[in-house]
Amino acid sequence: MTDKRTLIATIADEDTNTGLLLAGVGQITPETQDKNFFVYQEGKTTREDVRQAFDKFTKDRDDVAILLINQHIAELIRSDLDGFTSAFPAVLEIPSKDHPYDPEKDSVLKRVRRLYGE
Repeated sequence: MTDKRTLIATIADEDTNTGLLLAGVGQITPETQDKNFFVYQEGKTTREDVRQAFDKFTKDRDDVAILLINQHIAELIRSDLDGFTSAFPAVLEIPSKDHPYDPEKDSVLKRVRRLYGE
């Protein structure tokens, strides 16, 4: 099941995606031209666009092992993130340049706290 899962996908703002692409995370599938990254643009990208990207990376693609999403973008689809329970891909919320990380909003940390009874 995990043999195909070799990619890191991103749903992030332009600055975050640029940094990750420069680090070598980017990939475009030759046959279908599918990208493993989605660029969120403030004021142009809708909640539904983000939801479709999330569904594509978590349900439609079987080559994604980790999905990185900016926390401020994750807030747009919080109910989808909270309801996502599959082991793969692992969904991790990350900060962006303009939006600091808030551990109180992170779905993974909320689950960990519940496990430890906090």
